[in-house]
Amino acid sequence: MELLSVSLGAYYGDFTVAAASENLTASQGKTLNVLRRGPAAMRALATILTCDASNMTGIVDRLEKRGLVRREPSPTDRRVKNVVLTAEGERVIDVIRGKMHATRAGLDRLSDEERDTLYALLERAFTSRPATLRPSA
Repeated sequence: MELLSVSLGAYYGDFTVAAASENLTASQGKTLNVLRRGPAAMRALATILTCDASNMTGIVDRLEKRGLVRREPSPTDRRVKNVVLTAEGERVIDVIRGKMHATRAGLDRLSDEERDTLYALLERAFTSRPATLRPSA
C-alpha cells in the first residue's frame, strides 16, 4: 500500500500543480479529465469524483462560466442534464496533461515493455474488465 500511496501522491501533486497553472482547482481539473472520456450526468460525475452532488454543481458551474463545459439534456432522460466538454475544455485538459512533467519524466524512464507491463498491472488491479491494449499517450 505504501507504493500506491507514494505513486498516487506524486501523480496528484503533479496534476494539481498543472491544473493550478491553468487557474483550475484539482477538482475542476479532474472533472475535465473525466469528461475527456465523454459526456456524463452530474450524479455520475459526483460518484466518480467521490464528492457530494451539491459540490459537483458548484464545480460544473465554475467550469461552465469559463466555457470549458456545457450542460445539455440527456438523450435518454429529459430530467437529466449531461455535462459535455467544450473544445476549449479539451484544449485546457490537454495542456494540463502536457504540463505533468514529473509524471512524464517518470514514465519516460521506463522502456516500452515496462510501460506496457505497468499499464497491464494497474488495469488488472483497478478494473474488473479484462486487460486491453494500452491506449496511446
